[in-house]
Amino acid sequence: MGFLTTIPAFLVALGLLIVVHELGHFWMARWCGVKVLRFSVGFGRPIARWVRGADRTEWVIAVVPLGGYVKMLDERETESGPIDPSELPRAFNRQPVLRRAAIVAAGPVANLLFAVLIYVVLNLIGTTDIRAVVGQPEAGTPAAAAGLAEGDLVLRMGDRPIRSWNDLRWSVLQQASDHARPQLVVRGSNGAERTVQLDLGGVDTDRLDSDWFTRIGIHPGDPEPIIRALAPGDPAAMAGLQVGDRIVSIDADAVKSAADVSRRVRAAPHRRLQLQIERNGRELQIPVTPVEAVVGGQHIGRVGIDFRDPILVRDGPAQAVAHAVGRTWETSWFSLRMFGRMVIGRASWHNLSGPVTIADVAGQSARIGLFAYMSFLALVSISLGVLNLLPVPVLDGGHLLYYAIEVVTGSPPSPTWLELGQRVGIGLLVVLTALALYNDLSRLLFQ
Repeated sequence: MGFLTTIPAFLVALGLLIVVHELGHFWMARWCGVKVLRFSVGFGRPIARWVRGADRTEWVIAVVPLGGYVKMLDERETESGPIDPSELPRAFNRQPVLRRAAIVAAGPVANLLFAVLIYVVLNLIGTTDIRAVVGQPEAGTPAAAAGLAEGDLVLRMGDRPIRSWNDLRWSVLQQASDHARPQLVVRGSNGAERTVQLDLGGVDTDRLDSDWFTRIGIHPGDPEPIIRALAPGDPAAMAGLQVGDRIVSIDADAVKSAADVSRRVRAAPHRRLQLQIERNGRELQIPVTPVEAVVGGQHIGRVGIDFRDPILVRDGPAQAVAHAVGRTWETSWFSLRMFGRMVIGRASWHNLSGPVTIADVAGQSARIGLFAYMSFLALVSISLGVLNLLPVPVLDGGHLLYYAIEVVTGSPPSPTWLELGQRVGIGLLVVLTALALYNDLSRLLFQ
């Protein structure tokens, strides 16, 4: 069932983000008066084709979906035959350098604007999250050294308000990449506020995997074993458990926290558990049999209970736009810094992910729900925009580099340099793709 969700979710995400990217090139080319001959989603043999518009633009869906392109009228392209002299002013190569640069930059910019749009929608509708209440950090971690304790609610990090757990994670990640020492304003379980300093100067950011926050002592607090939400159709709901039920014991063994329940359930796929619950002052016995789920290569039990107390994080219109632009900028800059750190050896290349990991996350987010999938789309759209702006030949950023050279020197690079750059760029992309696939397979097979 997971496979049936993953493949469509990945293909929809890939197709949508390619279309957004190429539409950026297309619209800017049309706005600049350049004639567009073909708009293709995918490469290779066309599987669908139609012609539209006064310019008879060919719209194509091709068999290999890993990319796309916009083909414009260009004197350097010889496969279409000679160009009618009356149309030469509409050729891409005849445009001023700044106009050509705008057309090339429009693709990545479209991806970034698409991410802003998604975040605006999510901010206006509101997203469900949990409060930034931390659990007891392990001894020796930066969080423990700062004096954070079980039940502390983080209110601010520096000047930045922390409204939810995702706010806290994102803020900590940014501060760690700068090896900063931010001040946190927290409210303890006794209601008193205090300020602590989280020293992230020596934190290892070589591998930002799912356990990274736990290694620095930042993880959600352990809530009481009171059911806050039930997944429809999962064993807990089907057995008759209800929101508000407190789980008292499992198989006559007392449980004191949500973590106790989670440990027992995860260890018992397909094994019937006898739950004693408290409901409206009465105690009931309800049997539940966890189904099996595969997480990180491990076979665990799952019943579909959420003990976290959810909150709705929502903005007004002006705030929604400001936060969307800010999040897109912060994510873009963080991606660039992480790539730079990998290039100079200050971060591990294990952080690089390829299509297998992206497909897996696409499937996971789609199974969680529409809002999670939209957040995934925004993140990948930012990554696609940032990647294409890198000054690597064959990418949009490489063409922008050539145009910058042309502006400075007054003439474009020679054909020899262009050919050499093409080969170097292809080589770099092949190496990065191979490394990303290696990382994907390593995560899949060994984690």
